[in-house]
Amino acid sequence: MIAYIQGKLVQKDPASVIIDVQGIGYEIRVSLNTFAGLKSEETCRLHTYLHIKEDAHTLYGFFTLAEKQSFLHLIAINGVGPNTALMVLSTLQPAEFRQAILSSDVKTIQSVKGIGAKTAQRIILELKDKIEKEDGPLPAAEQSAPAHNSVRQEALSALTTLGFARVAAEKTIDAILKKHGDNLTLENLIKLALKSA
Repeated sequence: MIAYIQGKLVQKDPASVIIDVQGIGYEIRVSLNTFAGLKSEETCRLHTYLHIKEDAHTLYGFFTLAEKQSFLHLIAINGVGPNTALMVLSTLQPAEFRQAILSSDVKTIQSVKGIGAKTAQRIILELKDKIEKEDGPLPAAEQSAPAHNSVRQEALSALTTLGFARVAAEKTIDAILKKHGDNLTLENLIKLALKSA
């Protein structure tokens, strides 16, 4: 198991990053919360989880141990895979996710793309006791504010990577920008798009 990877962040987009470790580039899938916490061209450390299937080995990375723990809790639930878990952690801040579980807030969990009422109820049922036993609140990731000229394109790229049809994603993004103006951060734009899907 690879517990963490530390190296120079050489490429990042809302769905994945590449970290150079002594000349070897590791491609790592990340949530929007982790994406927001990373600064370009710096040495960073991501806590990782290696998911192995017959046809792929996928590395998932997390800015905090709390986010990794939430991911591990989620993928332990029957019917919740790594991509769904990453979608949850991209839609909700770790503190929001924890609060939704503890308050049995099905509606908030169900606001995540791809999660229906039954799955939301199962997530709450299976995780409430585990989260109540954990010490301390989950820290919220830092916010990022990229320049607007690339925000729309990066948001579109992230949504298509997460499984949205390109045309539908474009319409959703344009509607959000029209309603909220051009000052949204990339993270907020994608979160609004995920919640409106």
